[in-house]
Amino acid sequence: VQLQASGGGLVQAGGSLRLSCAASGASGRTFNTFTMAWFRQAPGKERTFIGGINWNGRSTFYADSVKGRFAISKDAADNTVYLEIFSLKPEDTAVYYCAASVLYGRPSPSDYAYWGKGTQVTVSS
Repeated sequence: VQLQASGGGLVQAGGSLRLSCAASGASGRTFNTFTMAWFRQAPGKERTFIGGINWNGRSTFYADSVKGRFAISKDAADNTVYLEIFSLKPEDTAVYYCAASVLYGRPSPSDYAYWGKGTQVTVSS
């Protein structure tokens, strides 16, 4: 399974952004068995969990620190997962990664076997 995150860029604080994660290399049936998640990594910091969505897109789970400003959704038909970020803050500046796991509800990067290359989000004040 290959994952490709996109949609990052330079955004002003207070704005919104939608990131996409396209999956390839697996059939639609295989993709729809994975839990998909988003992580981010700021310069000099560890990769941290944002949230995830289950295989059918009907259940999501988020880190407490981002609840209310981040929303994850899934388009099973297009093998794509989205991360919407609202009310962006300079501290949201990071490389954002999508990842896939056969496990649900796990916030640890070590539980995710497949990773995309990440997309840079920079928030200016």
